[in-house]
Amino acid sequence: MLHSGNSADGRACPPPGATRSGAAAQRVVIISASVGAGHDGAAAELARRLESDGFQVDRHDFLDLLPARLGRLLSAAYHRLLTSAPASYQRIYATTERAGRPGLVVRALFRCAERRTLRTITPGTRAVVSTYPGAGQVLGALRLRGRLGVPAITYLTDFSVHPLWVAPGIDIHLAAHPVPAAQAHAQGAKAVTVTGPTVAARFTPATGPQRRAARARFGLPERSALALLVAGSWGVGPVEQVAAEIRGSGAAVPVVVCGHNQALAQRLREAGVEHVYGWVEDMPALMSAADVLVQNAGGLTSLEAFAAGLPVASYRCIPGHGRTNAAALQEAGLAAWIREPADLRPVLTDLLHGPLGGQQRARGLELFRQGDGPARAVAVAAGRTAVLPRAAAVRRPVRTTARRPLRLGIPAMAAAVAATVAFGIGAPLAEAYSDSPAHFAALTRLLDGDRR
Repeated sequence: MLHSGNSADGRACPPPGATRSGAAAQRVVIISASVGAGHDGAAAELARRLESDGFQVDRHDFLDLLPARLGRLLSAAYHRLLTSAPASYQRIYATTERAGRPGLVVRALFRCAERRTLRTITPGTRAVVSTYPGAGQVLGALRLRGRLGVPAITYLTDFSVHPLWVAPGIDIHLAAHPVPAAQAHAQGAKAVTVTGPTVAARFTPATGPQRRAARARFGLPERSALALLVAGSWGVGPVEQVAAEIRGSGAAVPVVVCGHNQALAQRLREAGVEHVYGWVEDMPALMSAADVLVQNAGGLTSLEAFAAGLPVASYRCIPGHGRTNAAALQEAGLAAWIREPADLRPVLTDLLHGPLGGQQRARGLELFRQGDGPARAVAVAAGRTAVLPRAAAVRRPVRTTARRPLRLGIPAMAAAVAATVAFGIGAPLAEAYSDSPAHFAALTRLLDGDRR
């Protein structure tokens, strides 16, 4: 869990309920989830901007608010699906898009997170913000039943809007662009506002000298066109295949970021890919060195590329949100979705040297001029709210405990996965696989680590 002992950039924060000057602080609670890095990245920048506006910010990880350490199971199962059973993930995602809301088991498990969620709402809180669908579902339910007395706000971090992003009871939905705003409206979202996105201020278009310095720092070719290939903090998707195809196209030299997937980085190096990195702390500098971004999920990195003035291509996208985000980004004119390998070279060439690249760079930069950003909208909502009285708040915040390995056998894993995977990717696996019990049993064995 992230709490208010440190700000988003690592600086020490004042004691709860006080500003650095010692005056009473207005407090905002942000609930994200450590499922990949995109939800947390958006929450961190939102917190930094709110803190700069004088708010006290408490950040919490929704996975820590789930009972019985099921949050870790959720993240692990989701990761395993993406890496080992992507077709199953696509099936679940499609099923939950049709269902439109969590099933009975999932709603019951959401209820189990409510008590811990309420404990995060400490005295002085003016608003609570979700950057993760499961957290939004819990906050909306609490708001509907009158148990949450301050505005509940959902910041839509994805460019496409799965039905789970929209929860009854949420007061305000914040969108980066009219395309996700329209999708949220279609799902029945209340008070959708286009604010533009929020990314760290260091993501800006590079000058010629900055580009040359960045290439020298990372040991990259001085004159070649460089395609920055990213696959999220987990390094998921057919990254090796894409790197080989980019290199084979002759349009650009691939520069691959593998996140925390060290095994992927090693395989790429063994395959002869020259420029391979693990987790990169200074992504603004690496983007300064690149000429185009190739991505497969449409998350926070795409927004950072827009701010850095890079054209973006979506290619061999991961199932579920990767594909729906690619479609939404293409609809907005922000990123080309390359659906066929034969189109890779001509589209990359157009992005690098043709009018398409110029158009996308202009639209990407314009995205950040569409509103004052989500932090401003949160600040306005918080400013209209009376301070939560001390009697309505729980006496102490949630505290983290040491995490021990979670061991579940196949039957327990099957039941738990059916409930917990739903938070990140939709409704229960049991519903998605109701027509094929044998496939469901095989999938639970895979998630439990048995690949037979």
